[in-house]
Amino acid sequence: MTDPTQDPRFLQDPYPTYTAMRSACPVQPVPTGPGGHTSYLVTGYAEARQALADPRLSKDTAAFFAGKGSRRRLHPAVAHNMLAGDPPQHTRLRKLVTQAFTTGAVAELRPFIARVTGQLLDQWPDGERSDFVAGLAVPLPVIVICELLGVPDEDRPAVRRWSGELFAAGRPDVIDAASHSLAGYMTRLIAAKRLYPGGSLLDRLISARDGDDRLSEDELVSLAVLLLVAGHETTTNFLGNAALALLQHPDELDRLRRNPDDIPAVLDELLRFDSPVSTATFRFTTEAIALGGTDIPSGVPVLVALGAANRDPDRFPSPDRLDLDRNAAAHLGFGHGIHRCVGAPLAKAEADIAFRAVLARFPGIRLAERSDRLEWRRTRLVRGLVSLPVLT
Repeated sequence: MTDPTQDPRFLQDPYPTYTAMRSACPVQPVPTGPGGHTSYLVTGYAEARQALADPRLSKDTAAFFAGKGSRRRLHPAVAHNMLAGDPPQHTRLRKLVTQAFTTGAVAELRPFIARVTGQLLDQWPDGERSDFVAGLAVPLPVIVICELLGVPDEDRPAVRRWSGELFAAGRPDVIDAASHSLAGYMTRLIAAKRLYPGGSLLDRLISARDGDDRLSEDELVSLAVLLLVAGHETTTNFLGNAALALLQHPDELDRLRRNPDDIPAVLDELLRFDSPVSTATFRFTTEAIALGGTDIPSGVPVLVALGAANRDPDRFPSPDRLDLDRNAAAHLGFGHGIHRCVGAPLAKAEADIAFRAVLARFPGIRLAERSDRLEWRRTRLVRGLVSLPVLT
């Protein structure tokens, strides 16, 4: 048995592989890791939605790996964050985070997002080649989440570098070192904010309470790292993937250029069409379950392929067609259930503002390379471009 997702062609275009796997069976075993271990990959929409909300699928990675003799040295703030936990602990943490991470805070950030977007686009040479990823998709979300968390300007390059290193596929030493760098930095930043408080999201997390309950020091550090990484990683890939999809469909791109107020309504379809998170974070069965006609034993990992589920024709007719008139609100690009991405409104706000600005500033923007020559990041967890050359 081989893992078809390890085929080099999969990174370039995973959807034919997903279609073949889903057609054979929407839930099937695949080998993972060098030790011949087996996980179950979910590629059907109905099965993915069920798995994401099934309490028998645990996200408690500490419980799963206990006693397995792992040689990894991830910092606990990264290894045991809110995403890697179950109720009631997850419920408690999310409730405290939600108090601080409000839609009002996102609305207040829109002028800042617009200003940063304009400053970044000012650096693009008019009528020449630019890189959409390096010039906008990477720096914009990083600057925004750092602003939201209160990370000083001078610290942002290092924070951005460490965050990127957390996704260094095949480099566990680099990932582990980055986790300690980020956690150490956030520990120092929290201490500084206690001495000199401000109005950032991190300040609000420090003071967040639910009755007599509040975040412990370890929980604060963990949440700060999680919000920093999750707050820009998904958005970076979302912006790049959506830009590529529109550039490959010039009529749709022109439609949005002529009617920019349509942009908020089409973001769900862009998220569905090429999901920025390819595979949801780690889950494992706490008891034997049946999913999609497949019996899954207790104690094995279940990988939910969000990108595959969003191309399931049983849920989205003609799923390989970009249809900006489609109602794609039920997509799984931000997950589903109690672990659905808390930062979804911020990601959509950044995309709305970014695409309005790009189309207003560069109405003739087009691809500078053939799509099949573009390089994709070498990881199965997220789906994102290394670069996206465009001509303005």
